[in-house]
Amino acid sequence: MQRDTNSLLVIAGPCVVESEELLRTVATHLAEVCASRPVQLVFKSSYRKANRTSANSFQGIGDERALTALAAIREEFGLPILTDIHADAEAAFAAQYVDVLQIPAFLARQSSLLEAAARTGKTVNIKKAQFMAPEDVVKAARKVVEAGNNDIWLTERGTSFGYHDLVVDFRGIVTMKESGYPVIFDATHSVQRPSAGATSGGQPQFVPALIRAACAVGVDGIFFETHPDPPSAKSDAATQLPLLKVAEVIDGALAYWNRQ
Repeated sequence: MQRDTNSLLVIAGPCVVESEELLRTVATHLAEVCASRPVQLVFKSSYRKANRTSANSFQGIGDERALTALAAIREEFGLPILTDIHADAEAAFAAQYVDVLQIPAFLARQSSLLEAAARTGKTVNIKKAQFMAPEDVVKAARKVVEAGNNDIWLTERGTSFGYHDLVVDFRGIVTMKESGYPVIFDATHSVQRPSAGATSGGQPQFVPALIRAACAVGVDGIFFETHPDPPSAKSDAATQLPLLKVAEVIDGALAYWNRQ
């Protein structure tokens, strides 16, 4: 997709497609907030959650129904759409409905998945795996380039710290920026406490501060998941940003954003 380099890229939306109504509620609020600010909004939601802590966790409403709902948001609001893919065959399927294909962190080294995403011609957003050094995600990007696609974003989402915690090393953002690819900071996944119980926990109170820090370091965009009622969310309930706090968080980001 065409990126506006004079605006802060904001990738936001609910963690997973729970319903068409939820998507419209979140998209309406995000579009209203972003319309009056120097940001470029990309609406994000996973059409299916393929990596859950528990086998009994909610995974989705059905792939085609969820992707159709995302495409409807694109048409109604004029927003580019980002979603995850998890297997090679999903790349071409999802590409019919969305603008950006995201490679989940746990799959960031899967060569065939990166190549399948590349072949769609869509923007490919690669999440840096929790176990990867920042220079190693650049190696993943090269796989996409070698498959014929230079439209790549890199996303920082925290690094494993012990067994059930993550830490953000802001030096990694500088290293990733040296690649020349746009670098995004995923704030809500960076405050997760993975698999700390039956579901992943989190510390969402740190989201605004981490976003301000990442913007000061010079990221090209920020990523956060948001929900009207995070405790009732069917995925990542412990970390999603309350929808009514979005404007405050974006304003904080813009106050610190360093375009360099």
